[in-house]
Amino acid sequence: MRIVIAEDDPLLREGLALLLRAESHDVAATASNAEDALDAIGEHQPDVAIFDVRMPPTHTDEGIAAAVEARRRRPGLPVLVLSAYVEQSFATDLLAGGVGGLGYLLKERVGRVEEFLDALRRVADGGTAIDPEVVAQLFTRSRQDPRLERLSPRERDVLALMAEGLGNGAIAERLVVTDGAVHKHIRNIFAKLDLSPTDQVDRRVAAVLRYLEDIRRLS
Repeated sequence: MRIVIAEDDPLLREGLALLLRAESHDVAATASNAEDALDAIGEHQPDVAIFDVRMPPTHTDEGIAAAVEARRRRPGLPVLVLSAYVEQSFATDLLAGGVGGLGYLLKERVGRVEEFLDALRRVADGGTAIDPEVVAQLFTRSRQDPRLERLSPRERDVLALMAEGLGNGAIAERLVVTDGAVHKHIRNIFAKLDLSPTDQVDRRVAAVLRYLEDIRRLS
């Protein structure tokens, strides 16, 4: 997989590059600022881009803005965003812009190498990977949405794991239930959130976006 890394911390930037190259991935370019990252993406056409949220010159939202801009220039570009801590408005800015091929992880997750690599693979394959801590905080703020109030506690658990990017089998294993039970819960989630089988979107991602959209309105 061809990757572009945008991270202003030189130790983390080079550490990520070494880790990914050791896994036989092609790190086509690294960048320390958003402008160079966008140029590198245009030049190298990566399979996935990794962005730090806060980058020079102001270290506020340059990274997330660049990730959104990269997706605008190249629709569907898989993007994995790294943040030092949960920044809810930034998460919704990224995820509300489209479905599929998106991830938002806390930087501490990078140290859990297998989890990080698994998340990167899911994003590159067009899936989602949202840090469990981000999911927990988003759910806490989103329960005023009447659609989400329709969900049972177990259905909320399933939706949280869907948001992390887990498939049915992994959800069943995490919750210690059968695959059939997970399938039934997901079917109920779709029904309660008014997601029709005829919708031209990935309903798993759309279910997550329903509560992210509510958070955006509350912010």
